[in-house]
Amino acid sequence: MVEAPHIPVLLGPLLRAVQPVTGTWVDGTFGAGGYARGLLEQGADRVIGIDRDPAVFRMAEAWAGEYGDRLRLVQGTFSDLDRLAGGPVDGVVLDLGVSSMQLDQPERGFSFLRDGPLDMRMGGEGPTAADLLNRAPESVIADVLYLYGEERASRRIAKAIVAARPLSRTGQLSDIVAGCLPRAKPGQSHPSTRAFQAIRIWVNDEFGQLVAGLAAAERALRPGGKLAVVSFHSLEDRIVKRFMQARSNSAGGGSRYAPEAAREEPAFTLPFRRAIGADEAELAANPRARSALLRVGIRTAAPAGRVDPAGLGLPLLSERGA
Repeated sequence: MVEAPHIPVLLGPLLRAVQPVTGTWVDGTFGAGGYARGLLEQGADRVIGIDRDPAVFRMAEAWAGEYGDRLRLVQGTFSDLDRLAGGPVDGVVLDLGVSSMQLDQPERGFSFLRDGPLDMRMGGEGPTAADLLNRAPESVIADVLYLYGEERASRRIAKAIVAARPLSRTGQLSDIVAGCLPRAKPGQSHPSTRAFQAIRIWVNDEFGQLVAGLAAAERALRPGGKLAVVSFHSLEDRIVKRFMQARSNSAGGGSRYAPEAAREEPAFTLPFRRAIGADEAELAANPRARSALLRVGIRTAAPAGRVDPAGLGLPLLSERGA
């Protein structure tokens, strides 16, 4: 058997949290296939692997055939997973953010540590990071950096980006950002971390995709089906947490001064009170797991409802700048 390229973050806790693994599952962020393989090895009858990046399917050719028709690979976005799955499913797994494979490819433009074209597109479609940064108003760039990256020096960095246009390389952008910030102390993250995260989220509409993907999972899951989401930073986790609270009616009631709003029948139950993090063994083997959080919901028989992005804490830009 060909070895998987890597073990995804929180694979063990995720598989334990969703037992028993049976029926048809969707891996909405296929990547290197680690979650899909784990689900198949744990007893899933079938896994539908979805990814917006066509390169991941070429990489999977070396091992995907060993699962025969138990593994079906589909190019697309997980915001459309209910349609792509083609019918009700027993589980949905989403691993948010950029993959280590993409970070390791300088030509993809995700990494501030490796110079490459300023691209950052996960699927190779739409405007690149350079396109957006070179034509967006300074105010929009500042909002992106602050709302999507929680970057406190957002206005200073946005002004420097506009002054340096046109931009075309990741190294150029990283130097601009670093020039606006104090030098990182030992143990601190790279100065460009927040800015690159924010711009990547902007380019790929990751927050909009996440809200749409959660709603699509609710529509796709049959009663008793399980939704498992792994996030890597606070903004993602906040959206997932609020979605699960809202759709399970566990977000708390109204204030003492206002009547409680009419509630829909809960679409999910929550088997765990808190998010699940990595244990010490995984942290020692993979430092990237330190920020990872897993949340799980179990689908009820209630009809799928409407999701309000504003109620989930979705950071909203006044304009995309495209």
